[in-house]
Amino acid sequence: MAGAATRPPARDTYRHGDLRRALLDAGIDLARNGGPDAVVLREATRRAGVVPNAAYRHFASRHDLLQAVRASALSALAVAMEAELKRLRRGRNSPDDARAGLRAIGTAYLRFAQAEPGLFHTAFSVPGDPETAVDSAKAGRSGLDPFQLLSAALDRLVEAGVLPPERRPGAEYLAWSAVHGLAMLVLDDGPLHRLKRAQRRAVGQRLLDMVEKGL
Repeated sequence: MAGAATRPPARDTYRHGDLRRALLDAGIDLARNGGPDAVVLREATRRAGVVPNAAYRHFASRHDLLQAVRASALSALAVAMEAELKRLRRGRNSPDDARAGLRAIGTAYLRFAQAEPGLFHTAFSVPGDPETAVDSAKAGRSGLDPFQLLSAALDRLVEAGVLPPERRPGAEYLAWSAVHGLAMLVLDDGPLHRLKRAQRRAVGQRLLDMVEKGL
């Protein structure tokens, strides 16, 4: 009770910077620790230190906040993919380079799911069309979002002569569904969560082999 009595009262204004950013950061933290169900507007305002009504100037509803958190989670995934691509030794667009690029995208996807399960669940918790106009909030440093990075990797397979052009249309959905399915299966709430880390890595790499050969 004493702690509650000495706690600073919530404000209806935000004097220490950008309230929208503070609410979004609070939402991201909630998602990271509890997934999409934990993203609650009232709790975000409490963490930002303002009264709930103050949030509605920036997020009209919980859904709006969740969409913004989802975009940030997708951006984080895109950054992880870009980091994996950067590790590759780039030469000309040879078949091996193109294959390595696609594998890097899939490897980063699986690693992100394991490292950030709360954000991963949140990124795919609400409907979103991957083929809508570019949204910088969902993009990595390159300006591309995860779906666009995957699309670019598949385009390089075609350019390198690995993927026949007639098999290119829709290939994103095949690759994405396979890798996403495994990511969901091995998360802590998935039926394969008891697989050891080495087993997960081995199964993941075999899946990426299967995707490449199946395309």
